Amino acid sequence: MSRTAVIERKTGETKIRVALDLDTPGAVEVSTGVGFFDHMLHQLGKHGGFGLSVQTDGDLHIDAHHSLEDTAIAVGQAFAEALGDKAGVRRFGDATVPLDEVAVRAVVDLSGRPYVVHEEPLDLAPMIGPQYPTSMTRHIWESFGHHARITLHVSVIRASNPGQKPDAHHVVEAQFKAVARALRDAVRLDGTAGVPSTKGIL
Repeated sequence: MSRTAVIERKTGETKIRVALDLDTPGAVEVSTGVGFFDHMLHQLGKHGGFGLSVQTDGDLHIDAHHSLEDTAIAVGQAFAEALGDKAGVRRFGDATVPLDEVAVRAVVDLSGRPYVVHEEPLDLAPMIGPQYPTSMTRHIWESFGHHARITLHVSVIRASNPGQKPDAHHVVEAQFKAVARALRDAVRLDGTAGVPSTKGIL
């Protein structure tokens, strides 16, 4: 059975279309109007091994908040739909990813119980590029995790060399790469019959 999803979400603030294919790595096409976020979603698709297309038209004349939040919601919904009943998946995924001086660990459980823990330095630069507030990263993971119905822990375990200020770009990018790799492992079909839970449902 194909594990794909197409989500179309339209509000008074954003219009979004997300297409996801968990089993067919392919072109990752992203356009949200926020350049750095496009770059991060490319990391998610590329390192997750997913086919991913994201098109967002949002009220960027106000700020980027609605576009970032609503896109994360739609991508989470796409994961939930594509996973279906989760029969045969590995369920758990764990990845530690370095990016030069930064190291991030991400842990995923396709639990059906939304829960997000996010730990990153408090002294990051407030903006990356002209439109991406670094304070939104936590909210992006919360929005994604809750709508994907997964348990997600993202921890920045090293952010800089001694005496240096953390590079916000590297800190956030390493998070997206780590989550991508953890998801890649968790959604993989491992040949086990049925749902990987003693409850019989995820």
